[in-house]
Amino acid sequence: MPYVQALDGTLLHYNDWGTGAPIVLIHGWPLDADMWEYQSVHLASQGFRVITYDRRGFGRSAQPWDGYDYDTMCGDLAAVIGHLNLSGVTLVGLSMGGGEVARYLARYGSERIARAALVSAVTPYLLKTDGNNEGVDRSVFDKMVEGLKADRPGFLASFGKMFFGAGLLNFSVSSEILQWASMLALRGSPRATLACVRAFSETDFRADLRGVRVPLLVVHGDADHTVPLAASAERIAALAPHAELKVYGGAPHALMYTERDRLNADLISFVRGS
Repeated sequence: MPYVQALDGTLLHYNDWGTGAPIVLIHGWPLDADMWEYQSVHLASQGFRVITYDRRGFGRSAQPWDGYDYDTMCGDLAAVIGHLNLSGVTLVGLSMGGGEVARYLARYGSERIARAALVSAVTPYLLKTDGNNEGVDRSVFDKMVEGLKADRPGFLASFGKMFFGAGLLNFSVSSEILQWASMLALRGSPRATLACVRAFSETDFRADLRGVRVPLLVVHGDADHTVPLAASAERIAALAPHAELKVYGGAPHALMYTERDRLNADLISFVRGS
């Protein structure tokens, strides 16, 4: 399996499929790069070079104790881009992965980046504070940590239902898809899974987004109960000077699956500039 070495020596697993304009897909918490199955295969078949990688601590990447802060993790993204000598890249980050996109552009600039997309992203600042009243109360994230510590498999199975918007009246998500997502989540290390809750909830990306100078596509579902639209995408569009907001009516958090055809079409149109 192909690996790239991060600055601190951590080995990151990646896949590099297809040829053409490069698209780097950055996965959400608590899954790994395989969550992009319905994008990576389709986009590569449509004439793009698609790179996915497992965040440190998840999937087939190494599981160090430290490094689950966004400065380190955007350095991991830079290592992947540099190792493959990519240019003209479209960065696509879902959920937690949106943080890497914002922080990478702030720290490394857009020399190698042509455009970026934030899908169901945690940006600009998820935690409610005195200066961020639109955020989510800390107790929500505290309960997530408590649930993970008490029964990680049970918590992740329950979280997966909200992630995919699965319920008694929603038959569009099979039990097998939920089991698959739980399997991907359980491949992550307990340490990484816990630490990343604090990272994606407590990191302030507002200044990062104000500095974005590439075209930015923001996609979010208005039925997202994992990362609420009002706390995230609606605010991104106001901060980033080149942002285009697309709201998917009735859609949950896991747009890479539940809205895969529409998302794929929007990404292709965005990359091609059409």
